[in-house]
Amino acid sequence: MDSITPFQFSLVYNAFSFTFATMAATTAFLWLCRSQVAPAYRTAVTISGLVTAIAAYHYLRIFESWNETYSLKDGIISGTGFAFNDAYRYVDWLLTVPLLLIELVLVMRLSPEETSSKTVRLGSAAALMIVLGYPGEIATDIPTRALWGTLSSIPFVYIVWELFRGLGDSIEQQPAVARGLVRKARLLTFASWGFYPIVYMAPYAGISGATATTVIQLGYTIADIVAKAGVGVLIYMISVRKSQVEAHGVAVHNH
Repeated sequence: MDSITPFQFSLVYNAFSFTFATMAATTAFLWLCRSQVAPAYRTAVTISGLVTAIAAYHYLRIFESWNETYSLKDGIISGTGFAFNDAYRYVDWLLTVPLLLIELVLVMRLSPEETSSKTVRLGSAAALMIVLGYPGEIATDIPTRALWGTLSSIPFVYIVWELFRGLGDSIEQQPAVARGLVRKARLLTFASWGFYPIVYMAPYAGISGATATTVIQLGYTIADIVAKAGVGVLIYMISVRKSQVEAHGVAVHNH
């Protein structure tokens, strides 16, 4: 059991609590506002809300597990004997990471064939990335962590290539008012995802024990807020803009 300080315990405790509230609030916002977008984009907004709903549930479980692992009494932290369950995080990613890519593809409203092809390829690569990363996350030695981290980075590189090369042409076909937001959503997805391997590599930087635990938990939590709540709100904004453009186009055509 790592000898964690009261400050480190409280920092992670408050981060988990804040993230649960953020994910729950984002879910309510996305689902209540889905009627504001055209029917073609409602699935993308619904999936965005589903991502944050799944994350909210898992952050509640992570929060409870953290609370059960340590006991703070009279300013002193002691281990309770329960192990912190990091599997909740990986189960969450296994469900939400493929959905994050699918919501980005859906909001672009590509042809049915292209949508189907991209969602299957990107969704499968995302699931493989998470499955390969987990053995390294729970490994106690650096070589094992390095091996699984390297294997996990192969589908990650493929996803990044698809986001920038594969979706590049499709972005140029988006309405001018939405193009900038779609680029931002893609960039935010890439930036937040790029943060995960950096956090995963924390033990390589000579950080260990309670400090590594704190850095890893805070790092993953910040990345989750950006990748799920941040990108989810962007998906909603893109959907609203595209709905307005298409409604205006229909009105002009009717006149």
